[in-house]
This record gives sequence, structure tokens and C-alpha cells, in this order.
Amino acid sequence: MSDAAEFSHVLTVADAGHGRAVAIDADAAALTRIARRLGLVELSRFAVTAEVRTVTGGVAAKGKVEATLMQRCAATDLPVPATLAEPFDLRFLRDVDAAVDPDEEIEISSADCDILPLDGDRVDLGEAAVQTLALALDPFPRHPDADRLLAAKGVLSEDDAGPFAALAKLRGQPKD
Repeated sequence: MSDAAEFSHVLTVADAGHGRAVAIDADAAALTRIARRLGLVELSRFAVTAEVRTVTGGVAAKGKVEATLMQRCAATDLPVPATLAEPFDLRFLRDVDAAVDPDEEIEISSADCDILPLDGDRVDLGEAAVQTLALALDPFPRHPDADRLLAAKGVLSEDDAGPFAALAKLRGQPKD
């Protein structure tokens, strides 16, 4: 676990016990750090709610990350607002990496993607929440006026510049 995490909330296996509700909200400084890390224009709200409990070999955390944010449009660089509510169901387990040979090619199922290594007897639920947000972000956010603004600058749309656009122009032309 990083000591310089933008939004750290460490729980131990003992803290999780037989079940416990956790609700954490990022303060202004954490919002700024998370926004910087994720390349956001702004992050005005970041909250995590979860039920944590011990399971065989570690800790289970099931809950939701909620965020109000602004990203940059991939085409125009204009700000694009978004509100996210992303569920998560994670397992932090001991010896996750011990059974894996680093030189061996392995196939990972979707169930394996939500298993993380337990760091001693600790989990950083805040860091896991930031990673969940990072995965939930739109990789190519688009401003609602992007097409109009690009057309005004002479940029062709995919329909006008794509491989089928040339064929569409030929439709209806007389054959020689």
C-alpha cells in the first residue's frame, strides 16, 4: 500500500469482523489529489459506501463508488460533466500472488479480476475505490456540441470521411 495514496482508508481483517458498514467521503484536498491522478478537470464529489466482512483468507468488500466529476472531451478538450455510481464486489485475499508463476501464461476469468492481494492483515478500501473510479471513467468523453464545433472548423465526421462515404457518393451517379 502506498503511503502517498490520494484517498487512503485502511482496514484490518479484525476491523472487518463479521460485518461492518463503511461510508467515507473525500475531503477537498483528497478530491484535488484524486482529480490530478486521474487527469480530471474537476472532481467535486467522491464517496464510498461498503459492507466489509472477513472471509476465508481475507476480507470481502461490497459497495458502491459515487462521483461527480468533469473530464475533457477527447475531440475538443471542452469540459464534459459526469455523475457515476459504480458498484464493486472485491475480495482481498492472502497468497493471491503465491500460486502464480510470473513466466507462465495464465487465463484470467472475470471472477479473478475482483480479487486483490491482502497486504499483511490490511486493505486500503480508499485506494481500491479510486481504482474502481478510474476503471469506470469514460475513456473517450465527448462534449454534446463536439460534432457541431468540429464541423464548423472543417473536420469531417466519421460518416463523411469513413470508407463507406466514398461509396455513398458514387450511389446515383451514372455508369460509364
